[in-house]
Amino acid sequence: MPPRPRRTATRTRPRPADMVAPPGAVEVFTDGACSGNPGPGGWAWAIDEERYAAGGEAASTNQRMEVRAAYEAVLANPGPLVVVSDSTYVVNCFRDRWWAGWLQRGWTNSARQPVANRDLWEPFVEEVNARGDVAFRWVKGHSGNRMNDLVDRLAVQAAKEV
Repeated sequence: MPPRPRRTATRTRPRPADMVAPPGAVEVFTDGACSGNPGPGGWAWAIDEERYAAGGEAASTNQRMEVRAAYEAVLANPGPLVVVSDSTYVVNCFRDRWWAGWLQRGWTNSARQPVANRDLWEPFVEEVNARGDVAFRWVKGHSGNRMNDLVDRLAVQAAKEV
């Protein structure tokens, strides 16, 4: 019997298309940081060098700070937005509609475990859905994007100040 041919490629589902930016949308960059995981955490959002906010939590996780940054950006900035994040956790939740499955399963994930950071996700999802004018886009972190680098610095500094 001849040997079975080796598989050289794996099948993956195609990545969903990027979300369409609402007309007139403003880009807001977000980032979260944590010193230790868990540990002191910081979050930040910025539209430009003059319009930004940052804050932190004494005991947090990196993912929690990523969610918090995006949520705070949506709360603070009325009008159409594109939230630009280096967190696939945040972007995929909305682009891939993870939140719809969480709601359908009673705030459990696909493994039937409670959704982490539900206390942030639940009001965040409600706000984004109520507004209907927010899209999300991923940007590679630490890749020289000026605004992503700015929010990274702000989030790291906020984590140091809690």
